[in-house]
Amino acid sequence: MLKNAPKFYEIAKRIVEITEESIIVAHNAQFDYRILQTEFRRLGFPFDRKTLCTVELSKKLIPDLPSYSLGKLVRSLGIPVTDRHRASGDALATVKLFKLLLNKDSGKTIIQEALNKKPTKQLEPRLADIVLGLPSSTGVYYIHNINGTIIYIGKSKNIRKRVNQHFTKTSPKAKKIQLQVASVTYETTGSELVALLKESEEIKQNKPILNRALRRKRFTHALYRFIDEEGYINLKLDKADGRKKSITTFSNRHNAKDFLFNAVDKFNLCQKLAGIYKTKSSCFNYDVKKCNGACIREETVEKYNARVIELIDKYSYQNQNMIIIDRGRDIDERSAILIKNGIFKGLGFYNLNYQINNIDILESIITPMENNRDNQHIIQSYLRRFKRLKIVKL
Repeated sequence: MLKNAPKFYEIAKRIVEITEESIIVAHNAQFDYRILQTEFRRLGFPFDRKTLCTVELSKKLIPDLPSYSLGKLVRSLGIPVTDRHRASGDALATVKLFKLLLNKDSGKTIIQEALNKKPTKQLEPRLADIVLGLPSSTGVYYIHNINGTIIYIGKSKNIRKRVNQHFTKTSPKAKKIQLQVASVTYETTGSELVALLKESEEIKQNKPILNRALRRKRFTHALYRFIDEEGYINLKLDKADGRKKSITTFSNRHNAKDFLFNAVDKFNLCQKLAGIYKTKSSCFNYDVKKCNGACIREETVEKYNARVIELIDKYSYQNQNMIIIDRGRDIDERSAILIKNGIFKGLGFYNLNYQINNIDILESIITPMENNRDNQHIIQSYLRRFKRLKIVKL
């Protein structure tokens, strides 16, 4: 296989060019880097680069695995590998592993430490140069200052366009960004839902100085349920209260009212029991023969409550086990958001050639995330907006 391969001195210049001002990522990086240094030393050339080791990162971000060899590690994480033990196959497997590790590193320590190691000149490019290096893809972007510290986190369906807006606006926040920015890193997600969840989670973890407004709750109103004296399930829109268990939450009262009016029509509910028509007798829909009469106790409790429960199950995902499938970062990839026993567990990406019906392997590729009310709101709002989203019940 090596009979006609080029000698090291023939490709040395190219290695210098492609690794200049870069960080070398390898599985057991110390071994590969030592070989490169030895070969360059033989040529009388000092080869000095920063490295990141996916073995060390895996031990930190995915602890307690039985083995961290590349083959066993990618197999346990469900990463498809072709041409194993060949340069191209192992390199591609390492790339996929590193992407998964970056995804699991919600604290962004890998990126921030890497940026801090780069030469200062790399942290002071012109704003136009920064924009040119960004993709027009859906994802999360991180604006760093000269020390590599994240000062702002955002999400967009077009990262390049959104960052360009930060650099061209004249608002106080935009001016602060323009003054402090040294570099912008990003993580494509393909899915807007994944981007929203990662943005919310990482703002809470990293607390960027220019993200104060987004640290606050994303919702103001919620839909609640209670049972009246006759046993009918009533609905009520109210201001969001973290002490109460809600069916679903809304960004504002207008969206909440729109949802409730549509839900009454879709599930054939009573306007009076849904809290949108105050009366001591029958509701308006009953008078025009669009309500079955729960408001005046003509419809049985069992029949009416069954439709209310259908609404609750559809929009609250309480006690459900399911995976929300959305777009991935590449054409042959999908994102997976895991809900277990009604609790949001986290998200991850999987290859289309790989089946996700093995819950143990699925959970190994999932990046754990907090099941807070903000994330619940994001998921519920997204499910309401995108009704044709693929959902796999477990």
